[in-house]
Amino acid sequence: MAGAIIENLSGRKLGILIMFLLLCQVVCFLVGALIAPAPSSVLSVLGTKCVDKQYSREKWYYPRGKGRCLHRISDPQDPEVAKQGISANHIIFTFQIPSPKDNQVLDYSRWQQNLIAMMHLDILYKEEEAEFDPNALMTIEARLGYRNKGDPDDRWTEYATSTEERILDCSISPEHRKAEYMYNCSSVPLFELGSLHHDFYLLNIRLPIHTPKEPRDHPTNVYLGALTDMWVAFIHQNGGFTKVWVSLKTVFFPTIVGIMVWFWRRISHLARPPLLLEYMLMVLGAALTLLNCPLEYLTLAFDCPWMTVVSDIRQGLFYASLLSFWLIFTGEHLMDDIERNNVRAYWRHLSAVLGGCLCLFIFDMCERGVQLSNPFYSIWVTEIGTNLALAFIILAGVCAGLYFCFLSYMIWKVFINISKKRQSLPAMSSTRRLHYEGVIYRFKVLMLATLLCAAMTIIGFILGQVSEGQWSWDENIKLEYTSAFFTGVYGMWNVYTFALICLYAPSHKRWPKDQDNSSVADNLKPRHLLSRNPAFCD
Repeated sequence: MAGAIIENLSGRKLGILIMFLLLCQVVCFLVGALIAPAPSSVLSVLGTKCVDKQYSREKWYYPRGKGRCLHRISDPQDPEVAKQGISANHIIFTFQIPSPKDNQVLDYSRWQQNLIAMMHLDILYKEEEAEFDPNALMTIEARLGYRNKGDPDDRWTEYATSTEERILDCSISPEHRKAEYMYNCSSVPLFELGSLHHDFYLLNIRLPIHTPKEPRDHPTNVYLGALTDMWVAFIHQNGGFTKVWVSLKTVFFPTIVGIMVWFWRRISHLARPPLLLEYMLMVLGAALTLLNCPLEYLTLAFDCPWMTVVSDIRQGLFYASLLSFWLIFTGEHLMDDIERNNVRAYWRHLSAVLGGCLCLFIFDMCERGVQLSNPFYSIWVTEIGTNLALAFIILAGVCAGLYFCFLSYMIWKVFINISKKRQSLPAMSSTRRLHYEGVIYRFKVLMLATLLCAAMTIIGFILGQVSEGQWSWDENIKLEYTSAFFTGVYGMWNVYTFALICLYAPSHKRWPKDQDNSSVADNLKPRHLLSRNPAFCD
């Protein structure tokens, strides 16, 4: 019988394969570093304060174009505003995006994929006049609309409307408690769109003193102090980065599918059933294929607000498959006396991994699942929701770190067991001893590559969780994902999976039998290879 390709492949061919894979990895990194722009951009827009004493929910207010609002104010705290009888119920903060640049009208591209909005208030410090609560409950009437190229300037179509509550988080240092100084207020989440299908968007926001559902004496928005301006930061994915990202998926998708078909054909030609490790390689390849599938092309033709949810599900399935695979992969190389090659032997490890991934899925659906029907919903707007979200992020980071420590311990045990088994090598002939030493060296290098891949994956996971949450829970944390890191880690997953499927496919090479040393060779083989074909002893 022939063994796995990793055991029997010549050093020259293995070197060529490794050089090719390393070249692919370097190319993925350089594509992100030299070609792709930053993954996302932020556009901060100052709200235009339109005034309408006959405010109507059916009417759109916008600062540019035919039919724009003409009655505007610059400072709601100006005494002249009060003399005109203008109150908070008459003021509409309008945001028409994207903003023009160099007198050029800009529009959104469908390549930009998604849009996140964060609201920030400028509140003036006043010692006596204004009632202000630094943690006031703010009621927002928000309305989001869109139009496309070719539509008249006044034809805005409603995308979503909602009345939401947000909690202020403002402070001011003692030395700044003077007139004309502003409170330092945290940004609050406003909305999130999973698809940028239209060319232009319009956001209307009111902070009414009362709402139709409440009596006029209800204390709504009366403790917001001397509000002077409203800013909204619009964060969108850069179209250039999306093009690079989807191009990589377009290349990797057929590549992984092809190597999986080749691998399974080799397995199916054997007289034995597939081993657990071979099944897990197929599961890993299938999860990576699902992740590689360039579904983003659909957003170029259709409005797909669910794309963010689907992307999170695909990412979660891949993480679950990859983390499960590493546990089984190292366990099958332990070369101990425990009978393995059965998924039941790993039920404790797999239960922990799948349970953790399920918790993250539920947490993700609690926010993004609801946002499919109401983009203005956010789990971060209440104290309980914020604490729960922070707890999930911290717990996910701790669990990821513990997983890496456990995986490192498993790989260390593999190295210790291999070192003990190498004591049997002097009993063999020199030719076979050199062969086995080479195979052992290859297994060690592969284990170190696994550890490196795990480290980069877990670092990327933790940074991703913090990066997604930084806008919602602490604007002082400045964490930037570089495009090179994105494309480098993504390329590493594909290169690593491609290498494993290639190296663990059955080989057609045969080694001459050496019956005298067969028992010694069996001691040197990882257990999952003993039931395949003894390349160490054939």
